[in-house]
Amino acid sequence: MSGSSLTGSRIRERRLALGVRQAALAKAAGISSSYLNLIEHNRRRIGGKLLLDLAAALDTEPALLSEGAEFALLTALGEAAERAPDDGPERARAEEFAGRFPGWAALVADQHARISGLEQQVSALSDRLTHDPFLSASLHEMLSSVTSIRSTASILAGDEEIEPQWQARFHGNLREDAVRLTDAAQRLVDYLDAPDTEAEPATTPQEELDAYLAARNFHLPELEAGEALDGQVGSPAAHALAERFADRYRAEAAAVPVAALEEALAAAQGDPLAAAQVLGQPFDVVLRRIGMRAGAGLVECDGSGTLTLRRAVEGFALPRFGAACPLWPLFTALTRPHVPLTQVVATAGAQRATFRVYAIAVPVIMPGSAMAFGADPVMRATMLILPAQDEAAASEVGMSCRVCPRDNCPARREPSILSDAL
Repeated sequence: MSGSSLTGSRIRERRLALGVRQAALAKAAGISSSYLNLIEHNRRRIGGKLLLDLAAALDTEPALLSEGAEFALLTALGEAAERAPDDGPERARAEEFAGRFPGWAALVADQHARISGLEQQVSALSDRLTHDPFLSASLHEMLSSVTSIRSTASILAGDEEIEPQWQARFHGNLREDAVRLTDAAQRLVDYLDAPDTEAEPATTPQEELDAYLAARNFHLPELEAGEALDGQVGSPAAHALAERFADRYRAEAAAVPVAALEEALAAAQGDPLAAAQVLGQPFDVVLRRIGMRAGAGLVECDGSGTLTLRRAVEGFALPRFGAACPLWPLFTALTRPHVPLTQVVATAGAQRATFRVYAIAVPVIMPGSAMAFGADPVMRATMLILPAQDEAAASEVGMSCRVCPRDNCPARREPSILSDAL
């Protein structure tokens, strides 16, 4: 239903809000009450001078009567309706609802946006609580201290008499364990009480590298020029990872300069596989070079499925900890080495977004190693993520099972905290 077809409903709601009788409004506009009644029930379209007269009589702008709810509000209502069962709201009448009850419609849209935001926050917190290595280490240390204190206390509280020197030793152990427990608890509280405005601290060398690259938006002009990496990347272990990343980056930048990449993509009409053929370079190299451009996402994993490189793109969430969605083509590529894959995927949930992804898995020759007969290959999979137009045939994927709302997913490892059944 078009916005103009609801002009009558908006006229009626405005008249009732002002407490104006239908006959009085009809007289002010110079029409009969019966004709105004047909207009208010959307049985007669109006425009021109009559619309201007009615707007003047109702002390409002003509556009507010003719244009109705904005597109953003209707889009939000449509997204909210998508979350409901098939027998839920009357989706075809969303614009009529927005036109007749704009306040309630705005409330529904605001609540939908709030629920979506809370779900994203729950996803992040669940991912953190379940897989954060700092939390795991802190809880392990606290449990270890509690167990030691309990064991020592049970000995001291026992019926057997303890020699003074052993008693003093147990008291010393009890004090040391209590101090260790207090320190661990304080570190955990400080970590959890960090202001929301602060970035979550990196707790592993890989996270330090991820944070460094994200802070620079994966834009590393010194490596493009074949120079050394700019600055120290966190801890010595993180810097060692960064140097290994930089070695590969420099080699690939020399093999596929930005200008050559742009020309090849233009000749290939944006197809990465065709561009790789134009450049005469491996497909995974071209995927990584494209992944360094603005607006692209890039993910890599090793043979265990552990993510070793994360460049997020808006709308495609990447887990900070733990396992990702097993339906990602990134992991399918591990089962089909050397085979280039492409697929259109859509993210599950209310904030649906569609992407064209490309993936391939290839063996990695580690520095200092040599090929040998019978040697098992060390695999690495690369996946490029590019925004795409929404398509009905897109395959739904999530971030991880724990926060994925999909029902009856054959690849689910554990129940989702967003499931209606929980």
